[in-house]
Amino acid sequence: MTRADTATTLLDRHGTTYAAEADITLRDTPQPLYQLLVLSLLLSARIRADVATAAARALFAHGLRSPKAMEGASWQERVDALGEGHYRRYDERTATQLGEGAGLIREEWSGDLRKAREKADGDEKALASELREVPGIGPTGVDIFLREAQSVWPEYAPRFDPKALQGAARLGLPEDPRRLARLTDDPATFAAALVRAALDKKVVEDVKEHAP
Repeated sequence: MTRADTATTLLDRHGTTYAAEADITLRDTPQPLYQLLVLSLLLSARIRADVATAAARALFAHGLRSPKAMEGASWQERVDALGEGHYRRYDERTATQLGEGAGLIREEWSGDLRKAREKADGDEKALASELREVPGIGPTGVDIFLREAQSVWPEYAPRFDPKALQGAARLGLPEDPRRLARLTDDPATFAAALVRAALDKKVVEDVKEHAP
């Protein structure tokens, strides 16, 4: 089994971004980018990824798809939506962070994260610093956001964060982002699939079973 075989099998069987799982059609426009940031906040907590994506879907199903809508919702409405997605361990704190974060995003960037991108001008550290101003977004949240956003913000590609590199190691793939990038023309999806391998040993077993 070659590395190319492993990468192809992983993508074929587990190649879904977390944005897609959360029903976010990612584009370089304000609303999907905001939704991705919400998802990144949820995924960065010590909670299962499937619970985080379910909670994101519940928030969006309640119409909380933009900073304006999120800030305008009551704290209890945010708590209830998170609860529908079974995001109960951190629901009260997260509901507060989502409300405060939406307000900051509206104030700092007029609700448009592309303005943070413009301000950073391709400097990853500068962009990370901007995003970490949002309550609930720490280094892990930034990693998740940029890992998924690289498909629409190509200046940050290829991006394979520490969790993706952990998945690569489990699959016997290179732990160097540039070498991983040579195995795919879709680094965002590949990175998400590698994260799935890091989080679930059954993914690794499945790839090894089905690879040529």
